[in-house]
Amino acid sequence: MQARQLDFIICAAALCLAASCSEIPTVSLGIDDYYRVCRMQKLPLSPALSGERYEWRVDGSLVSTDREYIFLSADEELYTITLDIIDELTPYHHQFTVSVQHEEVEYSPYISRVYEYCPAPGQFVNTMPQYEPGDTSDDMVRKAEESISGTNDIMITLGGYGGYVTFGFDHTVINRDGYDFRVWGNCFYELTEPDVAGGSAEPGIVMVSYDANCNGVPDDEWYELAGSEYDNSLTVHDYAITYRRPSDDSLDISWTDSRGSEGVLPKNMYHKQPYYPQWVAAEALTFSGSLLPPNGIDKSGSGTYYVLYSYAWGYVDNHPNEYADLNSFDIDNAVDASGRKVRLPGIDFVRVYTAVNQVCGWIGETSTELSRAQDLNLQTNDIKNQ
Repeated sequence: MQARQLDFIICAAALCLAASCSEIPTVSLGIDDYYRVCRMQKLPLSPALSGERYEWRVDGSLVSTDREYIFLSADEELYTITLDIIDELTPYHHQFTVSVQHEEVEYSPYISRVYEYCPAPGQFVNTMPQYEPGDTSDDMVRKAEESISGTNDIMITLGGYGGYVTFGFDHTVINRDGYDFRVWGNCFYELTEPDVAGGSAEPGIVMVSYDANCNGVPDDEWYELAGSEYDNSLTVHDYAITYRRPSDDSLDISWTDSRGSEGVLPKNMYHKQPYYPQWVAAEALTFSGSLLPPNGIDKSGSGTYYVLYSYAWGYVDNHPNEYADLNSFDIDNAVDASGRKVRLPGIDFVRVYTAVNQVCGWIGETSTELSRAQDLNLQTNDIKNQ
């Protein structure tokens, strides 16, 4: 073959190879080389490539072996993140940086939004907050938010056992060592037994949720913050109760529960408005969760003087507000539905529900009340915070 013909064949082959290569799309990992994010805000990361195993490292420390990873930090620093996709055929290594910066608009340490307000029947329901004829569920959520968001500090009631409120902040509450957030109630101690914590304790259980799907809606898994009575042999887990609308608003409200018991939530002479939430169309309301043992004792023996004793720690409206530590909560106490401890990087949603099913004579049903909450990672000079 002549030299010029050979050169033509080689050149044509090269052009053909170049053309075929240009038709092969560039494979992208789907992760950039640099990110900038505000502190206490999540950065979801998900590679476009798959493999047998995954290793995410932040500044050299292994933080996750899941395919998807959410970066979250409260510290304003520059972080080096590496992702290793471990696969025999297509291994991949990628390194990038994340700059965590201060937010442009300062976060509030207090509640910014109420997502749900679902009280059980009770003597303060329809008044805290006030129901007006025609109000919808959305209206009552708005009224609850107006009451307890920011520094508004207006008490709302959760009614009898199971009634709850769900709220959040304008940022993720980071899980740090020690207490992470605080909730205010209206508990007080009575004076006849100064050495015993008791008076008007109406304990509410705290649930928390991490926005793992990053959609801003409280639809991820919920975890109970196990308080001092979580392992009490008298505490009932997986408890449920159903209240039924009375045929007349002047009548007591009947209930049945998952243990085969039944009873009534009685009307009293002091609060004559309807006790069943008037914006709810359903003829029955069912609530579930953990049930704490009764904490009310009739000290008079005749139904005239009750003392509701405080549990040691871990519940809302369980100690007077001046005892800051006893009204503060540690995310590390989170447990799943099976009671196994769960490590959460932070929480985006908080739910508080009345945890006791009891009636104390003329005092009426035990109902958790609350007025505000604060992320303890953020400092404030508000005197009412004390």
